[in-house]
Amino acid sequence: MAEYETVACVGDIPEGEGRAYTVNGRMIAVFNDQGEFRATDDLCPHMGAPLSDGYILEGAVVCPWHAWRFCMQDGGWTDNPALKIDVFDLKLDGEDIQVLVPEKDG
Repeated sequence: MAEYETVACVGDIPEGEGRAYTVNGRMIAVFNDQGEFRATDDLCPHMGAPLSDGYILEGAVVCPWHAWRFCMQDGGWTDNPALKIDVFDLKLDGEDIQVLVPEKDG
């Protein structure tokens, strides 16, 4: 069973940016959206770009390669919400950013 894992400190991720971390065999991105932290898959399903290198626009992460936008709350692609990336539970423990990421299947 997966448990929350500390990946960073609050000060490690500047506002409006993301950082990539490996948790339970998965690449995840953690973003700072105006002081609120969110965790998603790091890889864009379109061509595999690292979403952590993208930027935040109105609650969505914008892929750095082809500008696909994904809602950071539910993972839906803003052009067709039926296509989704995974989002992960995140909590703060003091200054520590902790994420809950299930182990990768297979």
